[in-house]
Amino acid sequence: MLYIFDLGNVIVDIDFNRVLGVWSDHSRVPLASLQKNFTIGEAFHLHERGHISDQAFAQRMGHQLDMALSYEQFADGWQAIFVGLRKETIDVMQALRQQGHRVVVLSNTNQLHCEFWPEAYPEVAQSTDKIYLSQQMGMRKPDTEIYLKLLEEEGFSADDALFFDDNEDNIKSAQQLGIEAIMVTGKQTIPEWFAKNRC
Repeated sequence: MLYIFDLGNVIVDIDFNRVLGVWSDHSRVPLASLQKNFTIGEAFHLHERGHISDQAFAQRMGHQLDMALSYEQFADGWQAIFVGLRKETIDVMQALRQQGHRVVVLSNTNQLHCEFWPEAYPEVAQSTDKIYLSQQMGMRKPDTEIYLKLLEEEGFSADDALFFDDNEDNIKSAQQLGIEAIMVTGKQTIPEWFAKNRC
């Protein structure tokens, strides 16, 4: 069986308000203004597909939010999104691998974040057979092509895959391909699911 885990708010807790808080401190733009004007738009999607550089993304976000930051200040805020590891999920992943299952991570992320979380949370790589990252694949969830590519590389059919994600659009697109997909709404979603569905 192939088990696919998202990263943010599935394996590692994230909080985007922390990003905006640091940017507000550095730029002196009120936090409420940043919260109002921030949108996940074209620049965000291009960045996660690896189609624009970290520096270009920083410039675009600075313009969008009308904040003047050095690249270092931007990066400082961007890395603040990570809160901490979900040990409950790591324990499940390790148990699945011990049982002989294939365990992979599929994350919409970007190069700048990958300069932080692999070193901050080495347990992720230690509990995973392979990590698939959007910016390396040139595609992102919820595009169905990213799931098809992963299944092809892993050599599994959709019927033999189970996917955990915290985004409803990602869940729906995976389900359209016949992948069983579980919506993660909190830290206990995954351990409770496996408690009820012993493999």
